[in-house]
Amino acid sequence: MDDYLLRELAPAVIGVLVRRGVDFAAAEDAVQEALIEAYSSWPDRRPADLKGWLVTVAWRKFLDSHRSDAARRAREERVELEPAPGETESADDTLQLFFLCAHPSLSASSAVALTLRALGGLTTKQIAQAYLVPEATMAQRISRAKRTVSGVRFREPGSLDTVLRVLYLVFNEGYSGDVDLSAEAIRLTREVAATTDDEEVSGLLALMLLHHARRSARTHPDGTIVPLAEQDRRLWDTALIAEGVRVLQRALARDRLGEYQAQAAIAALHADASHVDETDWAQIVEWYDELLDITKSPVVQLNRAIAVGEADGPAAGLRALSEVDPTIPRLTAASAYLNERGGNLAAAAQLYAEAALSAPTLAERHHLTREAARVRHRSP
Repeated sequence: MDDYLLRELAPAVIGVLVRRGVDFAAAEDAVQEALIEAYSSWPDRRPADLKGWLVTVAWRKFLDSHRSDAARRAREERVELEPAPGETESADDTLQLFFLCAHPSLSASSAVALTLRALGGLTTKQIAQAYLVPEATMAQRISRAKRTVSGVRFREPGSLDTVLRVLYLVFNEGYSGDVDLSAEAIRLTREVAATTDDEEVSGLLALMLLHHARRSARTHPDGTIVPLAEQDRRLWDTALIAEGVRVLQRALARDRLGEYQAQAAIAALHADASHVDETDWAQIVEWYDELLDITKSPVVQLNRAIAVGEADGPAAGLRALSEVDPTIPRLTAASAYLNERGGNLAAAAQLYAEAALSAPTLAERHHLTREAARVRHRSP
């Protein structure tokens, strides 16, 4: 039996493991462990399928060894990242980890996706929604990113642009209400701003502060959405607004405009209006023009079309909307709003109902469904 196992079964089982992607040396070690277990257990109860038993046990031995090695490497890397002994200030290494995950071996989009998954606590579905791609596509992207960095030691930090993109998307996910990460994103961005002389860092911080200032007014007590035009502006946090405006003004004074500064300028104009009717829509359109020139983003183009509809009338807004990629999420909802503003209630009700079917969140779906019912009730 022993000679048969060694000369016949062992090489065959090693071959099975190698075909599964196991390194040859690791496969040999795993089969040796399985043979030891076989010698101790088979005299009492010999399995019917000797090779199948050995493959199963050897594969389990390999996985156990692989997990043990991974855990050991993780412990060693944590030790390397620890500060030297001695007196030190209490520090949070979360920001450092954000930088390390933005590794130069990854593309910016992969680094953002991996960091959101590994450090931000977001699900693959939530990241896919942030990127406007199918969940399966994002799952593949994250898997590729993990494979890319699996053998990399994070000694070289990534780019500031990538870290800011991560913080921006984490804030937006927290702001949507699905995951409460917006306060953490603000805290981390404050840390970056305190240590980095970059106007876009200030722009991102200002943007977060101005949006976060409106948070308490964004939903009803039952969790339903309150549109910006209907929010009780007395609930807005004026201290956060004032801070956001100060941070933004200092950034804009350096005359190196970036996308976060442009977005913050739009948010500041909304915050400056004590009532929706006082909103300076013409200036908002100008800022959207600047933002679109920087980003070329279809989402920005969509938001600009709504602003055009407010500044120049619903017909102008619909003309601008017709130039937007029709696959962009929320385009149908924007069309419904502009049609309602233009008095085309039947079309608006139908579009609100269609938009509800593809809404990315349950709260948004409920809101659009109620809007469809409200407009339908108004229709003659």
